[in-house]
Amino acid sequence: MKKNRLKTRSLLFIVALIWIVTLTGCSQSNNNQNSNNLSNRPNNTGSTVNNDLSNNPSNSNAAAKVTELEVCFGDDGKPFTMHLYDNDTAAAIARHVGTANWRLPIYHYNDYENWEVIQYYDIPSRYDIPSNPETITSEKAGEVYYSAPNRIVLFFGDAQVQGEYTKVGYFDYTQEFKTAVENNPVLEGWGNKIVLINHIN
Repeated sequence: MKKNRLKTRSLLFIVALIWIVTLTGCSQSNNNQNSNNLSNRPNNTGSTVNNDLSNNPSNSNAAAKVTELEVCFGDDGKPFTMHLYDNDTAAAIARHVGTANWRLPIYHYNDYENWEVIQYYDIPSRYDIPSNPETITSEKAGEVYYSAPNRIVLFFGDAQVQGEYTKVGYFDYTQEFKTAVENNPVLEGWGNKIVLINHIN
């Protein structure tokens, strides 16, 4: 009799354990599917890292080291790929975006010097981002820099602007890219624009 009770309890325990594991697996699968739906948009730039190393000052092995982030100008904007350089600043930005996709406001977009070719994206101060700034005097369209404290600087036109910046990466510059940056809509009722930065899985 005791053996039957022990067998019954063991069987119930095993069935309960299998049920818990099954539910946990389903929950994780749904969470992964939901997060992938937000970041798995198609790449519309039509180019790859290997085909455009002219903007990358590193050696020929750089293509294997470069990571990418997806950037949309506006909540409904088309995604563009930002190629990241191999440095601590770019790695920190990629790491932080990996924990939570960024939806950064652009409060000032036409009331500062050189606004026709530059945009600034303020990163929340809770993110610690190292920098190694150097004096930059000439920028090419599509280049992305970091400016302490916690600001991403995008040049969407060629410029002769002096500043203390850390190189972060670059976009493959096209007219479609420039138009997307320039036509990023102002949010109704808010007066600012939005840029989305996501991981590419």
